[in-house]
Amino acid sequence: MAETLTDNLLILRAARGDQRAFEQLYRAHVDRVYGLCLRMTRNTASAEDCTQQVFIQAWNALPRFEKRSAFGTWLHRIAVNTVLGQRRSGIELVLTHVPVEMDDTNVVFDTPVEVAEMEAAIDRLPEGARDVLILAGIYGYSHGEVAAMLGVAEGTCKAQLHRARQLLRERLSLEACG
Repeated sequence: MAETLTDNLLILRAARGDQRAFEQLYRAHVDRVYGLCLRMTRNTASAEDCTQQVFIQAWNALPRFEKRSAFGTWLHRIAVNTVLGQRRSGIELVLTHVPVEMDDTNVVFDTPVEVAEMEAAIDRLPEGARDVLILAGIYGYSHGEVAAMLGVAEGTCKAQLHRARQLLRERLSLEACG
């Protein structure tokens, strides 16, 4: 999401403690942050908790936001760190249905069955490959950005994305044949 002059003014006002400006930023970005959290956690309750934590952390850190990246990118990095922190804490996740946000992809599915098949195949990917696929393949972050977010080497990120795509191709073609 490209930032507009209005977004930048809201960021400045919110950084000075304007809660109404932050609420407008929240409304503009909450759906994408929640979508990312949901895709990574695969659990609606966990995604809601993570989303809430992201915006609490963003509110507290906003005066230190240096604008080296877009506000939405900064929020996504907080979201990835929040999800990874939740995983490290050992909170058990229960799988739920994760909707595919068609605006975030260049892929066009002909039927709801194809969407469901793709969602199921992504859900079954190994965690590292799934995270890289979500961040690089769906959200469009560069390998360098994904590597930084996940705390892995860029080469690892590239290898995980290749692995994820290969596994998806295999699983989707097997399911289509079976």
